[in-house]
Amino acid sequence: MGRTLQNTMINLGLQNACDEAVYQLGLDMEELEEIEEDAGLGNGGLGRLAACFLDSMATLGLAAYGYGIRYEYGIFNQKIRDGWQVEEADDWLRHGNPWEKARPEYMLPVHFYGRVEHSASGAKWVDTQVVLALPYDTPVPGYMNNTVNTMRLWSARAPNDFNLRDFNVGDYIQAVLDRNLAENISRVLYPNDNFFEGKELRLKQEYFVVAATLQDIIRRFKASKFGSTDSVRTVFDSFPDQVAIQLNDTHPAMAIPELMRIFVDIEKLPWDKAWDITRKTFAYTNHTVLPEALERWPVDLVEKLLPRHLQIIYEINQRHLDHIASLFPNDVERLRRMSLVEEGGTKRINMAHLCIVGSHAVNGVAKIHSEIVKTQVFEDFAELEPEKFQNKTNGITPRRWLLLCNPGLAELIAEKIGEDYVRDLSQLTKLHEFVDDDLFIREVAKVKQENKVKFALYLEKEYKVKINPSSMFDVHVKRIHEYKRQLMNCLHIITMYNRIRRDPAKLFVPRTVIIGGKAAPGYHMAKMIIKLINAVAQVVNNDPMVGSKLKVIFLENYRVSLAEKVIPATDLSEQISTAGTEASGTGNMKFMLNGALTIGTMDGANVEMAEEAGEENLFIFGMRVEDVTELDRKGYNAQLYYDRLPELKQAVDQIKSGFFSPKDPNLFNDVVNMLFYHDRFKVFADYEAYVKCQEKVSELYLNSKAWTKMVIRNIAAAGKFSSDRTIKEYARDIWHVEPSDLKIPPPNEPRETGQDKTPNGTAA
Repeated sequence: MGRTLQNTMINLGLQNACDEAVYQLGLDMEELEEIEEDAGLGNGGLGRLAACFLDSMATLGLAAYGYGIRYEYGIFNQKIRDGWQVEEADDWLRHGNPWEKARPEYMLPVHFYGRVEHSASGAKWVDTQVVLALPYDTPVPGYMNNTVNTMRLWSARAPNDFNLRDFNVGDYIQAVLDRNLAENISRVLYPNDNFFEGKELRLKQEYFVVAATLQDIIRRFKASKFGSTDSVRTVFDSFPDQVAIQLNDTHPAMAIPELMRIFVDIEKLPWDKAWDITRKTFAYTNHTVLPEALERWPVDLVEKLLPRHLQIIYEINQRHLDHIASLFPNDVERLRRMSLVEEGGTKRINMAHLCIVGSHAVNGVAKIHSEIVKTQVFEDFAELEPEKFQNKTNGITPRRWLLLCNPGLAELIAEKIGEDYVRDLSQLTKLHEFVDDDLFIREVAKVKQENKVKFALYLEKEYKVKINPSSMFDVHVKRIHEYKRQLMNCLHIITMYNRIRRDPAKLFVPRTVIIGGKAAPGYHMAKMIIKLINAVAQVVNNDPMVGSKLKVIFLENYRVSLAEKVIPATDLSEQISTAGTEASGTGNMKFMLNGALTIGTMDGANVEMAEEAGEENLFIFGMRVEDVTELDRKGYNAQLYYDRLPELKQAVDQIKSGFFSPKDPNLFNDVVNMLFYHDRFKVFADYEAYVKCQEKVSELYLNSKAWTKMVIRNIAAAGKFSSDRTIKEYARDIWHVEPSDLKIPPPNEPRETGQDKTPNGTAA
């Protein structure tokens, strides 16, 4: 979520008033804003997307709730010591959190372990351990519409009789100390991005948020006029018309068997009725195609922790496979591929398959990704129910990612096309009229230059590094992962360095290359990549032959509040994943909206950015998905490229020989070995095209006017990438609710009385 203060002032239309009031108190608002801690309750794109979606849902007047876990410790703080990443605990609640309100009156029990008893009256889950879920509510204000939605985060609490009620021989002190075991559930965020780690505590977290949330939703449904009771039992027929639940990846997939458990075991609905309601309620968003990221929980772990849920999953699977067998008799291979249970070695539950079978809609997050989902990853399922599969291209909120972080540019745009674009970003197309307006071109360039100077000052103050604000700011910020290919950027830096040294007199367009992002603490290769970047920086930044032509900065502790500073100052945005690996990307959209040009592959939303702006207005290079597939078919041989490209050979040899690690020449052996013998992401295959494309970038940067015109064309084409557009599509195509542009009257104005005037009953 990042910080909340400035975003709240903007959405309430109070920023200028607050700035002025605080100034009159002899304080500086910006200084105050810097004191607030980021809420870092997610890892990367997936968590930030949810935050943008909450802003858009409130702005569109949807009755929507965001549910998650109130981690005591969020994503770790990253320190760089001697070029290595070191993790520190993110004690973000140390000074309290003024935006949250604990709601103990809505506390709910969540059950674990135990066993299942079967009787004539049905199944009962008994002898469980209970953990309490305490909700904390954070307001989510819409933009200037007097709407405030809720983000409800659950915190784990031990019940007061924890470890004291049963056969306890009287070690009271130990029993109280053991309360920590229950409360550890919401202690810390698992720091993996795009990687599955099958730990028991993680599965507990996933079920904890799911079980608490579903009880909350059902309580709310029963309290509404729709939860009509005939005699004693609630009628759930209208449930899917009143409730839509969107599964943000497979992490909340246990919601499917949990809702079935509630309907069948507790509410005593017949299975078929319960399953029909469940499928109509859930929809699933897939966020990655990397096999190592897909959740596959060991059956024995699920059986130990959630025995009833395993039985329900088996029953779902049995009926699912019976259905497929009836359509494709004797196709055992198909049954194996489509099963929710993977045999062979340790039996596992494939959570993506559970989500597909248990949902009425499945979507990818960019056109190209949704195609890959349909034709490759889940092709059997798409063949069975093609109408279930959709695309919903990701977006970003223009409130935080333009108004808040780049007020200079936002104001400049408003002067030209009015202020309405903030709620309807498609209006940015009106900027096409000004692409040849010399004054506007100069003003856009001036805003960018001011942002660069401001960021350079920040870097000097915080990190004691001096950079040249007139150099090109070439920025690569995102989680560190092999598929995102920070290594390819690193090879380009080394290549530029070698070119400067080879011919110091030759004209060179000065660059400051800024790379930032966190590596999962257990991801050895990602940590080596950080060390390599810092080792290269050490050499490049201290070579007198290079001077101010090339500087390399590793940006420590990249997070939302730092993104808000660096993105508006960026000239060149690096989006260079291997085609077919980045589901969408959202940083790409933030840079585009803030006047940076993109160098990128035809991957994720880059494809649609090129479609919107015209491919000639992005620096597109490298293999397309088809080329990668073809290269896989032939077999990728890294040695071929190394032998054919002298500059690549030189760069790799320098890494290999210890040129960047003289004290330990073998330091980067693992990296070099990976690049030659098991590089799934084919860095060498795109190196040549990347370097040539970077030459075109430098050439254009020399012509400031032509560069800025291309920037304006990009901003004018960025309208599609508002999360408002994304949410409207979810609302119409999946949730079946109508967004309302109605501005609720403020509380000080009398409102019309009468019946409930809400046009749409469904809450997402």
